[in-house]
Amino acid sequence: MKIIKTKGIVISEHNTSDFDKMLTILTPNNGKIECIAKGARRPKSLLMAGTQFLCFGEYVLYKAGDIYSINSCEMIEAFYNIRIDLDKLNYGALITKIIKDVTTENQNTYRVMQLYLNTLYVIANTEKDLELIYAIFSLRLLSIIGFRPNINDCKICGQKEKISHFSIKDNTFKCQECAKQDKGAIKISATAVDAIRYIILSDAKKIFSFSISDEAKKDLILIAKLYLTEKLEKEYKF
Repeated sequence: MKIIKTKGIVISEHNTSDFDKMLTILTPNNGKIECIAKGARRPKSLLMAGTQFLCFGEYVLYKAGDIYSINSCEMIEAFYNIRIDLDKLNYGALITKIIKDVTTENQNTYRVMQLYLNTLYVIANTEKDLELIYAIFSLRLLSIIGFRPNINDCKICGQKEKISHFSIKDNTFKCQECAKQDKGAIKISATAVDAIRYIILSDAKKIFSFSISDEAKKDLILIAKLYLTEKLEKEYKF
């Protein structure tokens, strides 16, 4: 019997039999784990609180054969403010869909999980624009999982100044002249350029710590949406 003690967050839950649940838990070192929580739906179950969608906790799991089961759990954070606000819940569910798609079992997902938890915390505990939060999450996630764009200079001519476009096709910033050869390049403000660089390069705990003009926010949201759709080959909707 294999026993694992790990922190994790419940990214899906499904009822099985009369009192059991089947869960998917994202863990930092073992990736996405499918496990059964026996008796979790009983009124007095010690597993009830820590086996709900978006619960972050400490879990003791054991594996018999091919199936993980939860032996015990201790809830750390329930993200209650997300549960009671429909808009916040919709965005929480949307980023969770993406997290499920980009993670697998037996994978080191520490950085992905850190971003996920930080994003949920900002959604739950601030009134920051939800579209902007989603855009920041998307760009940072893509950079973590292998789709980091070139943000240092224009990939074509190497110019570092006067960056004015983002090329979804070529994964790079482009200057005004080079962008003329790329019909798909999107013109963005200098503030949006700085914001994209900040999102990708800043400390994990600080990626949401900036303000931006409405014009630059529109640019950032558009770039993030198109880049996510292009790289994950899927359009995410509520």
